[in-house]
Amino acid sequence: MPKVATNESLERLGSLCARTLADVFLLFILFCGFGASSQTSHKHTPRMSFIDNGMVRLGVDLNLGGSITYLSRSGANSELNIINSHDWGRQAQLSYYSGPVPFQPKGVRMAKEWSGLGWNLVQSGDCFGHASKVLQHTNEGHSLYIKCVPMQWPLENVPGECECEIWLILEGPVVKARCRLTHHRADQTQYPARNQELPVVYVNAPFYHLMTYSGDKPFTGDALSAIRKRPEDPGFWSHFTATENWAAAINDEGWGLGVWNPDTFEFNGGFFGAPGVGGPLDNPTGYIGPLRTEIIDHNIIYDYRYQFIVGTIKEIRNHVRKHTLRSKEISFTFENDRQGWHYFDATDAGWPIKNELDVFPEGREPQIISPVFFVRAEDAPRLKFVAAFETGSTNAQIYWRRLDGTFSEDQSLPIEVWPDGKFHRFDIDLSTSSNYSGAIVQLRIKPLPIGHRGARLRLKSLTLSK
Repeated sequence: MPKVATNESLERLGSLCARTLADVFLLFILFCGFGASSQTSHKHTPRMSFIDNGMVRLGVDLNLGGSITYLSRSGANSELNIINSHDWGRQAQLSYYSGPVPFQPKGVRMAKEWSGLGWNLVQSGDCFGHASKVLQHTNEGHSLYIKCVPMQWPLENVPGECECEIWLILEGPVVKARCRLTHHRADQTQYPARNQELPVVYVNAPFYHLMTYSGDKPFTGDALSAIRKRPEDPGFWSHFTATENWAAAINDEGWGLGVWNPDTFEFNGGFFGAPGVGGPLDNPTGYIGPLRTEIIDHNIIYDYRYQFIVGTIKEIRNHVRKHTLRSKEISFTFENDRQGWHYFDATDAGWPIKNELDVFPEGREPQIISPVFFVRAEDAPRLKFVAAFETGSTNAQIYWRRLDGTFSEDQSLPIEVWPDGKFHRFDIDLSTSSNYSGAIVQLRIKPLPIGHRGARLRLKSLTLSK
């Protein structure tokens, strides 16, 4: 029998997750204008580029890295802009996080109130009022392309060592976005994974109702949830699971903006200030942030997609349901990327990913952690994976997390492995545990009881299925 995770190690892992979320919560607090000078004090002349298909009108500001600063219905209703731009940390824009925390290159001025953010690329500009630079822009009427160099938000006039690209296409009442970060950072350290906002979205005061579906019966028409701030949520926003992958900011008339990222189940969001009255330059604002925990390598090419749906809550939900491919199994094949898997007390061989995760579990309590997903336990009782263990131990442990809980020892099973460095196929019946039930949303692998130098795990694929 393997040594299971100690209470201390579980607390350390829980502390890591809390700190990761705290990074994002701190960002939200500061973006709301507390403790830092507001960008409204900086002189700024927008340089807009609009696209309009007769149903949706969208505008990006080419003097703010091409961030989206305008979105509304076309025609007579086009004066009701959804997007808030009180400062340059808002808009609808790209934002990425890595280490170190704090991040202050030699000789560079850093805003102390932002030190807890660490390395943070922002599409619009930095907190000192230096805007990101657009390198390339094309507008074809119903579509836009932007290539820019983002800025390090906490630092004075420090461009990112990268380029960001975004493709925006209008299709009916929908904005389809494809985003890419091409990184060439001089510091080649592999920093721990952090929550990425995919993307950042701030809305104006009229859109103060935050709605989603967070239950265990997605895509069945089950009742929606209104997200409201809970006492246990730090900062100004709520953290919630959206099991249909979307959240929406709606006004009193029942329409607004839906934000859908098919790869994200975790969101932050809420409303700050007086609801109902206020425009793009006013401080009251709503926030939606789809989250996914990712490692941002020094040389990574990181792509993701999202959609904005402008309409009623029913129209938003129906669009997502209609275009979602549902499956009763969860499958990961690590051919070209990590697919959202990340680590605690471990690193891997870095980018690019070549047909496997090549992991070095050398920390005290190494863990390999999946992204959040959704599957019913009865639909996916078997865990099948292909892996090569070179750990010096015949013991490993598999953990699972349910929608209504956290990782715990009673939601785990020991497995026997062969630490010979050769690939083997594993087929584990998780249903042998009475605690494998309900909605399963995440996996965690503990590859050996205690990490050590020279330990290695190579993971080619993993599936939860019948």
